[in-house]
Amino acid sequence: MNTVKRFFRRYIFSTIGIMILFLSVNIALLFTILILGSMSGSDKSFSVRDFSDLVVLQDGKWTANDDALSMLEEQSAWAMLLDEDGDVIWQQNLPEDLPHSYTSAEVASFSRWYLEDYPVKIWARSDGCLMVVGYQPRTLVKYYFSLEWPYMGIMFGGIAVVFIINLLLIVFLILRNTRKVERAMTPILQGIQNLSHGKIPHLEEQGELAEINAGLNRASDYMRKKDNTRAEWIRGVSHDIRTPLSMVLGYASELEDDRTLPSDARKQAGIIRRQSEKMKRLIDDLNLTTKLEYALQPVHFKDVDWVEINRQAVSEVLNSGLDDRYEIIFTETQPGRSIHLLGDAGLLRRILDNLIRNSVTHNPKGCKITLSVGEESGYCLCTVTDDGVGIAPELLKTLNRGDDIASTQDSDGKSEHGLGLKLVTQIVNAHRGTISFASNSPHGLEVTISLPVQPLLS
Repeated sequence: MNTVKRFFRRYIFSTIGIMILFLSVNIALLFTILILGSMSGSDKSFSVRDFSDLVVLQDGKWTANDDALSMLEEQSAWAMLLDEDGDVIWQQNLPEDLPHSYTSAEVASFSRWYLEDYPVKIWARSDGCLMVVGYQPRTLVKYYFSLEWPYMGIMFGGIAVVFIINLLLIVFLILRNTRKVERAMTPILQGIQNLSHGKIPHLEEQGELAEINAGLNRASDYMRKKDNTRAEWIRGVSHDIRTPLSMVLGYASELEDDRTLPSDARKQAGIIRRQSEKMKRLIDDLNLTTKLEYALQPVHFKDVDWVEINRQAVSEVLNSGLDDRYEIIFTETQPGRSIHLLGDAGLLRRILDNLIRNSVTHNPKGCKITLSVGEESGYCLCTVTDDGVGIAPELLKTLNRGDDIASTQDSDGKSEHGLGLKLVTQIVNAHRGTISFASNSPHGLEVTISLPVQPLLS
């Protein structure tokens, strides 16, 4: 039997054991109450035997003294004395609806139960007579045993109290048992959740589920080694490609600028240069996003001017030779004011560069791009907006959930990587900020970035 089956079988059996235990205790208590109740039929405050001794024959007439009459009055009871033939030879407060003579079968019947609706107690005297004491209806319960009515209320109240106490104890023990299971399972479930989010858990290999914890740790170690291998491979490939790609870019630029070459050749060289630059950005994005994902990229927090960072990003895009089809507008919500925060200047510029180029890439017919920067409620804000073709609602939901984007559409309508926006989200998260995507009215895309003015250093 494996560990999981053994653990849960133990939990199930312990729960069943708790219920059987309390059931047994309750049955024992019930029988105890009933036995005590039957014993209460011999009420010390009223003994039929003692009462019978106070009824005597004097001068040929049966009489009862004042003590006997007081005993009956305290119990609101009646009494009669039967001779050997079943005839009433003495009575006190005998109800009018009762007969004054009884057969042997009738005597045998009411001796244990009831006479009509009257619960009765009897005592066989040494002189052969039978003393019968009767109570008012619904003041005494007789069924194999007898219970005085006041005791009935106490009994039912006691049963209710015992039931509630037992119920609370059962709930407590079951919850305690369940809590034990929860404490054992919570680290495992949390570890599985961490694995699903790419975090590597490490669990204490002890307790009843130590084998499961050990197995999860082995899986974590395997994933960590696998991720490290993949990250090293990506970094190695990126480094190996970067050098020859730089040579291709250099030669393509020289050929494009060579006025001695035919126009078609120079045009082809320009295409090579632009595609090589696109490939270089792709490699850089892949390398950086991998480093950020596996915490291999150091984030150097320094005091930076948020407004100046935005201005530099816009200038770099413009100086890179932006097509005339695109217009970039830079605005400040608090003109002339510096906004400082702790951040990595290079990574922050990368955010803005990727967002601007994203608008350029997805709007081949051109668009107006507006970059607005400011501060609000202790947060540095930046909004990048374009009036282009916009984005599908389903993709917006994916972006706002923080899910990875498998692909986007380039300016030629072809599918390309979604690393640019993923990288933006990673850098924002590294700065303890938030990012949101929305449709711009009437069309286009609006991206809002919010960074704390003083993020915590990690």
